Amino acid sequence: MQKILDGLVKFRRGDFEIHRELFRGLKSEQRPHTLFISCADSRVDPNMITDTLPGELFGIRNIANLVPPYHETSEYMASMSAIEYAVLSLEVKNIIVCGHSNCGGCAACLKPSNFLDHLPHTQKWLELAHPVRDRVLKEIPEDDPEAREWMMEQANVVEQLKHLMTYPYIRQHVILEKLALSGWHYIIETGEVFIYDRNVGEFLLANG
Repeated sequence: MQKILDGLVKFRRGDFEIHRELFRGLKSEQRPHTLFISCADSRVDPNMITDTLPGELFGIRNIANLVPPYHETSEYMASMSAIEYAVLSLEVKNIIVCGHSNCGGCAACLKPSNFLDHLPHTQKWLELAHPVRDRVLKEIPEDDPEAREWMMEQANVVEQLKHLMTYPYIRQHVILEKLALSGWHYIIETGEVFIYDRNVGEFLLANG
């Protein structure tokens, strides 16, 4: 905890002072250009990856960067409400779904069905990735765990892009070219980002 408290002091004396005018401008409103949906993994830092400042990214973080398919409900839906707010209220121009290497959530999906019995809420949440898991287990042999991991992480990103398109207002905005969707696969150990190319159906290394 002390490290975090020291960080607060350092921020106030350092970065805050450097960007004082930026924070003053953010006092009353935010106008982010992008909704960034990423894993809650502590190794993934959206602003660091994208070199963006406060006010640019509206973020959703959860286990395995999942997007529930659109459906009418009276339940409390954190991710769905955040997507709705970002698109309809903040009017973001982009939505990025960013998966990453060595994702614990994706790895757990590939484990035996009882692997998460001690984490029932996590187990339930990851059901959203089961269609991807089933395809990976069918297509990639058990003796190639690295290939399974890689495919699970990337195919999961593509699946969430499909889920986003089940939201009527997102589909409409995309058709009208008011909103662009993108899928990323971030490699922690190299800093590389692979971006999904719909035209070829593959993730291609981002080269700027």
